[in-house]
Amino acid sequence: MDGSKLSGVSFSLEGKVALISGGSRGIGAATVRLFRQAGARVVFSYRLRVAEAEELVKECGGSDYCLAVQQELCSVADGHALVHAAITAFGRVDNLIVNHGIWPPHDQPIESMSLKQWRDTMGINLDSVFGLVQAATAHMLSRAGKEQHDPTTELGEERFGTGLAKPSTLAQDDADASELLEERVYSDDIRWPAYETPHSTGPLGHIVLVASTAAQRGEAFHADYATSKGALISLTKSLSSELAPKGILANCVAPGWVVTEMSAGTLADPIASKKALSFIPLGRAATPEEIAGPILFLCTKWAGFISGEIFNVNGGAVLVG
Repeated sequence: MDGSKLSGVSFSLEGKVALISGGSRGIGAATVRLFRQAGARVVFSYRLRVAEAEELVKECGGSDYCLAVQQELCSVADGHALVHAAITAFGRVDNLIVNHGIWPPHDQPIESMSLKQWRDTMGINLDSVFGLVQAATAHMLSRAGKEQHDPTTELGEERFGTGLAKPSTLAQDDADASELLEERVYSDDIRWPAYETPHSTGPLGHIVLVASTAAQRGEAFHADYATSKGALISLTKSLSSELAPKGILANCVAPGWVVTEMSAGTLADPIASKKALSFIPLGRAATPEEIAGPILFLCTKWAGFISGEIFNVNGGAVLVG
């Protein structure tokens, strides 16, 4: 190897399309930026922050390269709708990054936790994740052996010049979710071929679920959040066992404390912050970019032999494995 001709290591995702849920701020926004820097076109969801979403689209090259979709993620149908919006915009989804979630900030003992809080957390953190994964997987598998043309997903349809997509008007019940999956994703009767290695074109797709250290060690007074994130770890392992033979690699990134708007209250409190950081050998919270980096890595060719992995990014706070 001639050292004078070394040009660096490429993490390029040129020609790929990434769908990132919860992408307007925090870890999600950092991930959107990093995937665009790697050359991927990106679709990301947001809920309320229109101005922030617009600014991020502009920062990432405009609507030809980045699309913001205003989409609630509370149900299976919501997840299906977001995948459909991404395929409509850019014709395909190669990388699904499930980043959205809710962490109720108040301490809530399990004996007094309301059924509404439990179900709201599960709807956002788990039900919509199932919808995203189900629809994205069906789409990725539909491309096995051939590139399917679906006239309902023509490039540019249902987009504004600003890169902000129209909010979905799909019904929220499971019946409509099933109809959407059948109508939009399974456009004909496909039998999936076995995935043979080595595969000259690489994996069919990547799925990265963002969990939490709470998934691994639990979190007192936040049983709803910890349970939902723990389910994502189990889902990752199940997806790996089922989908890796078909060419889809599923992995999980489990962050510890990260400097985001969601954690700002705790990290700004001198007592709470000292307690939280005392469990982290590195002595600080992560930046959003330090979580986005491992997410990107897991979608590159360098992670082509990684499947079902729980990638801990927590400063040494939780050691598993």
